[in-house]
Amino acid sequence: MADTTHTGEKRRPSPKALLELAAKEQRGKLKVFLGMAPGVGKTYAMLAGARALKAEGMDVVVGVVETHGRSETAALLDGLEVLPRRTVPYRNRTLMEFDVDAAIARRPELLLVDEFAHSNAPDLVHPKRYQDVDGVLQAGINVWTTLNIQHLESLTDVVQRIAGITVRETVPDRVLERADEIVMVDLPPEELIQRLKDGKVYLPENARRAIDKFFQPSNLTALRELALRRTADRVDEQMLSELRRQGIEGPWPTAERLLVCVGGDERSEVVVRAAARMASALKSEWIAVHLVQSDRESTDRGAVRRMEKAMRLADRLGATTVRLSGKDLAAEVLAYAKRNNITQIVVGRSRPSFLNSLFGRSLSSALMSAAAGLSVTVVASDDVRPRSLWPQLPDARAAWTGGIAALIAVGLGVAAGQLLEQVTQLPNLSMVFLFAVLLCALRFGIFSAVVAAALSFVAYNFFFIEPRTTLTIASPHELFALLIFLVVAITTGGLAGRLREQATATRERAEATQALYDFSRKLSGAPKIDDVVWLLAAQSAAVVKGKSVILLERSGELVLEGGWPPEDTLSTADWAAARWAYEKREPAGHFTGTLPSALYHFRPLISSGGAVGVLGIASEDEEDVLPSATVSALQSFADQAATAIERTYLVEQAANAATAAESERLRGALLSSISHDLRTPLASILGSATSLRQLGERMPSQDRADLLATIEEEASRLSAFVSNLLDMTRLEAGALDIRRDWVDVGDAVRGAVARAAKSFPKRQTQTSIDADLPLVRGDAALLEQVLFNLLDNADKYSPPNSVTRIAALTLAGEGGVRITVADDGIGIPAEALSKIFDKFYRVAGGDGRAPGTGLGLSISAALVAAMGGTITARSPAANGKGSELEIVLPAGQSEAGSSSASKEDA
Repeated sequence: MADTTHTGEKRRPSPKALLELAAKEQRGKLKVFLGMAPGVGKTYAMLAGARALKAEGMDVVVGVVETHGRSETAALLDGLEVLPRRTVPYRNRTLMEFDVDAAIARRPELLLVDEFAHSNAPDLVHPKRYQDVDGVLQAGINVWTTLNIQHLESLTDVVQRIAGITVRETVPDRVLERADEIVMVDLPPEELIQRLKDGKVYLPENARRAIDKFFQPSNLTALRELALRRTADRVDEQMLSELRRQGIEGPWPTAERLLVCVGGDERSEVVVRAAARMASALKSEWIAVHLVQSDRESTDRGAVRRMEKAMRLADRLGATTVRLSGKDLAAEVLAYAKRNNITQIVVGRSRPSFLNSLFGRSLSSALMSAAAGLSVTVVASDDVRPRSLWPQLPDARAAWTGGIAALIAVGLGVAAGQLLEQVTQLPNLSMVFLFAVLLCALRFGIFSAVVAAALSFVAYNFFFIEPRTTLTIASPHELFALLIFLVVAITTGGLAGRLREQATATRERAEATQALYDFSRKLSGAPKIDDVVWLLAAQSAAVVKGKSVILLERSGELVLEGGWPPEDTLSTADWAAARWAYEKREPAGHFTGTLPSALYHFRPLISSGGAVGVLGIASEDEEDVLPSATVSALQSFADQAATAIERTYLVEQAANAATAAESERLRGALLSSISHDLRTPLASILGSATSLRQLGERMPSQDRADLLATIEEEASRLSAFVSNLLDMTRLEAGALDIRRDWVDVGDAVRGAVARAAKSFPKRQTQTSIDADLPLVRGDAALLEQVLFNLLDNADKYSPPNSVTRIAALTLAGEGGVRITVADDGIGIPAEALSKIFDKFYRVAGGDGRAPGTGLGLSISAALVAAMGGTITARSPAANGKGSELEIVLPAGQSEAGSSSASKEDA
């Protein structure tokens, strides 16, 4: 029965809390022993607790524990099972690492893994030990581990300011937040320093250096406060989660949602870490937003790289990453904040410049003035310095190119001005220099335009303002005009340079859109999976300006299907990263935290039916992050390609299903035909043999002769049926041996007629054979079999008293032979003319039944085609009834004599 409050109302547990609990039930439990610094006793406390559980009968195994030479810690390992370490060769050394596979295979109830933030040796699946632990937890194994507070990702900059050290080994905050239990192992700073002096933490020489640099009372006190605060926050979160699961009503704190603005400057990571700490303290969700002005894109690769690193850091710290674009950045941020119920905005302090103070405001000041109802937190940094008055310089090569271009343009302007003065009197020669400034801006950008404006200012004064060839200005109005010219030149050049940047950005976006369109169009028309693989490989390689490989799933294994340029091998690390991306359905390899030593960056190809393979790319740039535009393009290509691959699979499956259905139909027809055509002659043979056995000599001799004739006739019919089945089987398997001898068609016709006369003696047959028939290349026995099948077909589909006509004629002008077999039977319906040569197809007779097996004409057509001829059907044949089957065989190229048989009627 559901719990109720004192008012009788039912308590309703939070659905989100219940879902979180259900998700945790599938994983092992993680317990973290957290300390403020090395030496406080985290490993000792973990081992002591594990020994107690071991004494109670729990299966406890040590995955990895570092004693650091401490005897009291090493003593606690006695009696505990310790897994062997994994040896990894690295730079002429052998490193001993935690063996994840062995731990999962052993599957203890509790696994001890020391030093949660440890960095693994290169070429292992995961670069960090906390990722190994996550894999163990996913296998359902409980884990105890140890961690120092300075290793939390969001606190690295704080620790650097407190202790003056840079922490290299870090753990994302979200990993600690997912821990089921945190045990704070505390020790007063004085006792820790005394333990250090007594040699219980480090060796004496190392201990002295540690006391001088890190283990200062002030440092330890600050770290202790950080550890206590984080532990208290975690305890509060656990209490709130338990209250939600039990459905106990608040009052709950108002839900806070933070938004942090991420730029491309050096302070971005500082701002992100500050926002992460605020979100953790407020127990709130937070969003990292990168802002791009839609009318311009950054050409500073360093800024783009810093921005991407900051966004990746925000993602590791648990933020939702979003990218916005617009002309008014402050307005875009505030609009997004209102749409998503943001309560606080975190932004870095913009470094004010002289131009900003004159012509506009920074993003932080604009947000603070317009953010009505929102709290804006401005994060200061230690290196707030005024920006330079001038725009940021481009790289050295671009600067030299733009400067030289400006110098040449101004020189040409001086020459043009002096030439114009000789030809005509212009009221204002400054337009010539303004034109030079515009050319530099449009071709080389803002920097070149500013340099050209400055040079034009000097050149115009020196060459064209009295007194000339000096920098002296005689008239005040000339000075004013010159200053106005300088302002106009700089402004015009800046606007023209901005226009050039906008045009470049627009062209790049148009090219990206066109590439996506072309890829989609080509992909929609790709009929085969090889075409899809080639398109995806080529397009992906073009996007990253490097290499690409495509691996698809085949029978449960990944197979290298293609690449650009063509690639047929991958390294062990690349194969491991590809399998990880396929199995976990998340990126792996280069640019990621999973197997980052791999050359390729792998992304899964996921369709509606699941993962169908992986896409791997290797960029030529020596960057440690992928630009967001590249990631978006690759993801788009991967999604479309996965859908196309699934489509080809479905088409292949549909074709296989259609083939299977046709095979099933043919099998049913074959079984039906066999059951009828075998049963009828066998029944006649069995009845006649039974009568002969039972009556014997008591039967008249004529009756016995009739029964024996019936047995012989039905046995022949059965033999012909079995022969047709065997011939069709051999034809389909390509095992029928067709000779290419010289064949006299007249002899084949006469042999078929003689055979037909024995098989159905009541049938009248008229034979017509031309004199001087040419020889043909083929198999005489098989040609006779074909003609017999046609005569047999005519006998089945025409009345008993009708006549079958067979003729062999020479084709005029072509040198071939034309053989026709005509009857006066029921004929062939028009809709059946194209089907009568199909296997098992039969035209119903006059009584509604379809005689025969439907194999005779099909075998005949296959044999004639094998001998290089054609066979066709026509109905009605003559007098509006009957049918005619025609065979055309090409004449053989030989000087041998032709048939000398004369024309005869039988």
